[in-house]
Amino acid sequence: MSAVPLLDTLRGAVGDDHVLTGDAALPFATDVYALLGAPVAMVRPDSVEALQAVVRACAAAGHSVQLRGGGASYTDGYQSRDAGYVLVDLGRLNRIVEIDTHGGFVTVEAGMTWAALSDALAAKGFRTPFRGPFSGLVATIGGSMSQNSISHGSGMYGISAESVLALDIVTADGALLRTGAGALGGLPFARHFGPDLTGLFTGDCGAFGIKARITLPILRQRPTHGVISFAFPDFAATHESMRRIALERVEDTHFALDAALSQGQIARQERAGATLSMALSILRTSPSTMAGVRQVIAAGLLARRQIRASAYMTHYIVEGFDKREVNARLHRLRQLVAGLGSEIAPTVASVVRGMPFAPLFNTLGPAGERWVPVHGILPHRAVPGFHAALESFYAAQKPEMERLGVWTGGMFSAVGTSGFLYEIALYWPGAITDYHRAAVPADYLAALPTYPDSAEVNAFVHGFKAGLIALYAEHGAGQFQIGKAYPYLDRVEPPVRGLIEAIKTRLDPQRRIAPGNLGL
Repeated sequence: MSAVPLLDTLRGAVGDDHVLTGDAALPFATDVYALLGAPVAMVRPDSVEALQAVVRACAAAGHSVQLRGGGASYTDGYQSRDAGYVLVDLGRLNRIVEIDTHGGFVTVEAGMTWAALSDALAAKGFRTPFRGPFSGLVATIGGSMSQNSISHGSGMYGISAESVLALDIVTADGALLRTGAGALGGLPFARHFGPDLTGLFTGDCGAFGIKARITLPILRQRPTHGVISFAFPDFAATHESMRRIALERVEDTHFALDAALSQGQIARQERAGATLSMALSILRTSPSTMAGVRQVIAAGLLARRQIRASAYMTHYIVEGFDKREVNARLHRLRQLVAGLGSEIAPTVASVVRGMPFAPLFNTLGPAGERWVPVHGILPHRAVPGFHAALESFYAAQKPEMERLGVWTGGMFSAVGTSGFLYEIALYWPGAITDYHRAAVPADYLAALPTYPDSAEVNAFVHGFKAGLIALYAEHGAGQFQIGKAYPYLDRVEPPVRGLIEAIKTRLDPQRRIAPGNLGL
């Protein structure tokens, strides 16, 4: 089938307005970091049946399919150098199928955002255990299940893959495969019935199949919360405090920042004029009006002075049935941090609690620089060695970084009780892309400085990023959002590689779905 008949078939499946070609498709085909190649078409199905029809049409025409969720990816996960690929954007598959507050689960279509689901459940007094990444204003539930995500709710309940019961998967031939209890043909209320096929499709970067519907457990919301923040003189104390706390699962949500990222957040708030919205968010979510007023006051000069003086900061949000439980959890956090750091005004934690899903200001640096994160998940015993090796890597690169205007910051999180997420944010002066023009609020974007595109800077950043990825691999780190940027298939042991290859061959023998992801 030639491209023109394929386009006609796709338009018949999803409507003329939802098949974009040429320049109109580029904002969707560009991720946070790069554009590898333009698709033949970008298609937006609005039902599972339409999605199946699109997949069948692409299979019949011999075209590969790449999958886009919210688009806040930076590992080439929906990118392709194959000139014949079709980009399937799942943003119109965004409905709630069922909220069963009696039975304790919710089923949604894959393109629903975490923010939209959070609002819908909150209106009924419920939440999911994992509530979404910080990018949840645009990040989709299907994307998180494909990529694995961490953030809101991870302290208590783990990563995204730990908060899924069942999946409806569209396979490479357009068939529908159901996992969990859904495989029985009834309600998808449970995950475990025989081998865990639900888990098989989490973290696959879409390579095994297309998530169409997702079923998640729901919990009643805790009526009370508290926030607390700490400052540390060095990374070792920061890591040790987070390791101790992770073993007790005291808190709902946490994250840590180094000075570069914390101070960048201050600059970003000032540039965005976010002071009023920040104050309102704190007041709106505080346990009482007076508590909110006190936090708003603390959000002023004192908090900014503390942030500017601190090398590392950790931020925690706790939840409970009443103030007594919340205070007990906060007290335990203070006990675990004792001797390592000092308590500071919890401004950042308050803002995140009030605005858990903020606009995508952070896809650019505080002064308009380009941004891409690189991360690894390490066992705690490997963290000190990796940190030391990273400092040596930075020292060797420092002259060129300073000459070219490249800088970095760090963000950290515990992953369950045994893992540690070490994320490096890389910034450089570079020209913004179609992605930024589509994703970043226009008024914020207009106030930022602009930079010319530099082949020299781009080449340095690409090499620097590759060096970081290699360093993670040397220290045994794994990754969440693997896409095509991180090595996977080449790193795993031969029996695992053989199994992954066999699963891919069984589900997608022509290698048409998300080719290149996971190294497949």
